[in-house]
Amino acid sequence: MKRNHTMMQFFEWHVAADGKHWKRLAEMAPELKAIGIDSVWVPPVTKAISAEDTGYGVYDLYDLGEFNQKGTVRTKYGTKQELVEAIAECQKNGIAVYVDLVMNHKAGADETEVFKVIEVDPQNRLKEISKPFEIDGWTKFTFPGRGDTYSAFKWNFKHFNGTDFDAREGRRGVFRIAAENKTWNENVDDEFGNYDYLMFANIDYSHPDVNKEMKEWGKWLVDTLQCSGYRLDAIKHINHEFIKEFAAEMIEKRGKDFYIVGEFWNSNLDACREFLDTIDYQIDLFDVSLHYKLHEASLAGRDFDLSKIFEDTLVQTHPTHAVTFVDNHDSQPHEALESWIDDWFKPSAYALTLLRRDGYPVVFYGDYFGIGGPMPIEGKQDALNPLLYARRHKAYGEQDDYFDHANTIGWVRHGAPEFEGSGCAVVISNGADGEKRMFVGEQRAGEVWIDLTHNREEGISIEENGWATFHVNGGSVSVWALPDEEEA
Repeated sequence: MKRNHTMMQFFEWHVAADGKHWKRLAEMAPELKAIGIDSVWVPPVTKAISAEDTGYGVYDLYDLGEFNQKGTVRTKYGTKQELVEAIAECQKNGIAVYVDLVMNHKAGADETEVFKVIEVDPQNRLKEISKPFEIDGWTKFTFPGRGDTYSAFKWNFKHFNGTDFDAREGRRGVFRIAAENKTWNENVDDEFGNYDYLMFANIDYSHPDVNKEMKEWGKWLVDTLQCSGYRLDAIKHINHEFIKEFAAEMIEKRGKDFYIVGEFWNSNLDACREFLDTIDYQIDLFDVSLHYKLHEASLAGRDFDLSKIFEDTLVQTHPTHAVTFVDNHDSQPHEALESWIDDWFKPSAYALTLLRRDGYPVVFYGDYFGIGGPMPIEGKQDALNPLLYARRHKAYGEQDDYFDHANTIGWVRHGAPEFEGSGCAVVISNGADGEKRMFVGEQRAGEVWIDLTHNREEGISIEENGWATFHVNGGSVSVWALPDEEEA
């Protein structure tokens, strides 16, 4: 049995735009490993529309902070050399690095072009609300600072199928490009009629040259960075057949251990299942359904039935393909998908992701180190470190659930012989102080377990028959386990 693995999303929206983030990652690699982090998902590494852009306004995929473009050589996070060094330092410390790929759109074009479009209803992109007309669109990418280095491919309006700004009229809208063989791709999410278009200049994966170029770029990037995997951004907006082919080619190039997780932001399980079927289960998906259940639970308090917390979630139906998370850069306050989980419930939410048998859990940088920007939020290291410790050392073996009460739930991990002293009993309450009587094993008789979170200070003796009554404070979580020698 291998040790549990834990991912960290190593950024939040307001990380300082000081160009030092890659250096921070390199310096912190030993500390991250020490708290139980085995992989990091890093933000987009490619040149964006400015040195302040978080990376999702992607301009040049081949500029990793190497060329003077968009007023900067470095990206928000640093230079290419610093990125390469940070990845090497992570790997030296046993931490895999997954790079965020933004393949849905391009932004910050170098020149405008004249072409015809049809304006569509933003609420129903299949509904045309104009006749074809000409616009001046920002769709020509010549990369004057990079030239032909790494790739001679230059983008123009033929490589896109939609855009959102007419420079001639200074007007915004959703404009589908009107040219031969141009339409929205049908292999996408059906929200707003068709959700191929998201923002900026929308990449047209029906174009064979685009299809080829993006796959070549994916291979170039992994060769250049020697990273261990990819996080694919906004894939419900991208031709699902392309995602299937892209994943297959990356795995063929780097081997079956090359890891890919996709952001398919859809809480509908049927849609997720259909997507996984389409792409032959080659990648994992973030469990958006669980995130929204955790968010709902944090808002509803004792009115939420905790015994149903995993119903209709990806980790319940597809445990080997679910990446569980509590919050991320999009769900943090004031961002596009704001659904921030209240502080009181956050430790319980992390227990539900970190200490269970199923899912690949992610710890959010903003939760651990805090959030910057105009309305900062303090990090929760003191609350999260005991849970990370428990995941690393205690949460192994068979799992028995005691989800038999709406406001107090618990589960037991029975431990594994490979990890001495492993095993734990977790209790969560969203109401008053609670308790849960649970069986941890007759071989545990006489052991005195403590609450690793220190929310409860007493010890609990395991009875001769292997049972014990485990306590939890109201609106809290306790993780009971045999203390290690230094804690005993």
